Amino acid sequence: MATKKKTSRRQYNRRSDDERIAELEERIKSLQAKAVLREQKADPVIKEIPKVQRRLAKFAQLAMDNERLDIANSVTAFNAGLERILRTETEKALRENAVRSEA
Repeated sequence: MATKKKTSRRQYNRRSDDERIAELEERIKSLQAKAVLREQKADPVIKEIPKVQRRLAKFAQLAMDNERLDIANSVTAFNAGLERILRTETEKALRENAVRSEA
């Protein structure tokens, strides 16, 4: 008695051209923001924020692993504040960069 193998075809979700363009535009914005951060040599404090954020994330995880949720929550909240500062500074630098390139 021969049994037939049921082969299931894989379903693919093809992205439309508009979806691909939107994704690439978002990637361009992200790369521009990174480039602006690299160029911000005038403010070494802003430049160090990503390093501090990574270290704080590790510390928050250590606190979580050792069941110190109070410390983990405080560190996470502080890290969110740093992220907001970094985003604001990056957006400001991007606007200044755009004004300079238009002039």
